[in-house]
Amino acid sequence: MINRRFLTAINKLPLKRQLLFFSIVLIQFNGSAYGSETTAQTMNWSQMSMGLLGGLALFLFGMDQMSDALKSALGDKMKVLLANLTRNRFSGALTGAFVTAVVQSSSITTVLVVGFVSAGMMTMSQSIGMIMGANVGTTITAQIVAFQIEEAALGMVAIGFLMLFASSQERIKHYGGMLMGLGLIFYGMGLIGDAMYPLRSYEPFLNMMNRMDQPLLAILFGAIFTAIVQSSSATTAIVITMAGQGLISLEAGIVLAFGANIGTCITAQLAAIGKSRDALRAACIHLFFNLGGVLIWLPFTSILAYWVVNISPTHPELEGTARLAAEVPRQIANAHSLFNIINTLVFIGFTNYLAKLVEWLVPLKEVEEKLIIRPQYLDDTLIETPALALQRVRLENARMGEIVYQMLTEFRKGTLSQSRSKLESVREMDDQVDVLEGDILRYLGTLRQQSLTEQESANIELAMIIADEFESIGDVIETDLTNLAYRALDENIKPTDTVRHIHTKLGNQLLDALSATIRAVKEEDQSSANDVINMQVEVDHLIKQALDIQSQALAKVGSKQIEAIRMEMSILESFKRIYTFLKRIARKVVPPEVRE
Repeated sequence: MINRRFLTAINKLPLKRQLLFFSIVLIQFNGSAYGSETTAQTMNWSQMSMGLLGGLALFLFGMDQMSDALKSALGDKMKVLLANLTRNRFSGALTGAFVTAVVQSSSITTVLVVGFVSAGMMTMSQSIGMIMGANVGTTITAQIVAFQIEEAALGMVAIGFLMLFASSQERIKHYGGMLMGLGLIFYGMGLIGDAMYPLRSYEPFLNMMNRMDQPLLAILFGAIFTAIVQSSSATTAIVITMAGQGLISLEAGIVLAFGANIGTCITAQLAAIGKSRDALRAACIHLFFNLGGVLIWLPFTSILAYWVVNISPTHPELEGTARLAAEVPRQIANAHSLFNIINTLVFIGFTNYLAKLVEWLVPLKEVEEKLIIRPQYLDDTLIETPALALQRVRLENARMGEIVYQMLTEFRKGTLSQSRSKLESVREMDDQVDVLEGDILRYLGTLRQQSLTEQESANIELAMIIADEFESIGDVIETDLTNLAYRALDENIKPTDTVRHIHTKLGNQLLDALSATIRAVKEEDQSSANDVINMQVEVDHLIKQALDIQSQALAKVGSKQIEAIRMEMSILESFKRIYTFLKRIARKVVPPEVRE
């Protein structure tokens, strides 16, 4: 019975977790045989390669697993943090460090920066602080690996796995995923360390490691390896593991970490290809900061080594290689952290100058590719971080609302001034709304395939409803109202007092409601949403006024006036429908228990 329940639970896991589970079983099954061979002095290159590559794969997968669990557990808190702590360069640096520590990717942090700058929520100068903080966040993994508790790794994987599949509570599942990911990180590093153990007596390899004391060669090696695996955390972790085997010195480890800092910029540069100018500027800032920091510190590597030796724990009871293996891993991790923290503190005072430099080097294009419209905030890089991806969807939905606001404004102007060009611009803007709705729905469809919390699933449904309601408002303006305006022009029906009342007083009220709705969507502002709901009384009052004006005009109607009154009734009905759509959005933003 227990075995059947166990297999059933495993079968319910996502495919990649099933494959991971059975991979771990196979690796552990072969572990004793492998360990006996690696302790021998024979050089079994195939076994060593399997241990090295398999360990690296488990390490990277563990990082991904821990990151996914952290993102799910802290999703809403991350949104609050990003909203409150990106207002200046210093809080931006703290935010960048926190987000990168959670998502384990400075590239994702860079994407967030681009989005904030594009949305006008941050200046380029403020965004630089967040990019600098991202480098500090990447040092967390190195500090974790330096604990060297591989013996407990499989126990952490087992307990985490049990929490992940046995618990019905989301919070417990998230904690289990974090623990399992952490265990995989340590286990992967243990495999790498075992694979490298025979190299302690392999003369050619030792000679190559001795050459790593040459700074330029070590930097080049660290940069190339990081560019290949696309993870500076992985490079630094392997360096620390090698130090734990007594294979490299502290100075060589520091310089290899310098190379990892440069190599990670290549990932950001590749990610910026084909993206906006802001994305390219952010990638350039990342490169200038990392490269500049390495160039400044390179002559002072020995000083940095001296500092970390004095602040790191020592093991005087050990001697020779054993002592180096015990002390150097933590020293390298501390050097990596100290290097990035000091760089951030030094460079953060020059963010304005750095921003001006990249704006000069990467100017805005004067001629952009001619498209109807393209999403400004949706980015596929954030798909694996649902909480942050949904934040970008919210911004894109608000952008749809802003275009609808322009449509209503231009329609009013076109009707009152009887301008065909303004009415035509309304139809062009409706095409933009249709394109954006399609892009948003496709993005949400992709996002829906991720592992989501109940709240994230609810937020996807809310985003779909908001996009549909804004698109419906656009259709009312473009199809119903604009066609009426064209008919009035074709039949030479001049605006009446009723029409002027509808477009001025009721139109202004609708624009206020639309503006408050956009603010409620963009900022999740429940107060603005309540304002929209509470406008019902004023909207009803203005509609009654329009009907009173219209009834007074009935006494002097002719055949043409009858047609004008029919149009006025249609316009009034369309305006009522627009307010109804806005109220629906507002009611979705505001929970029933907090409505005024």
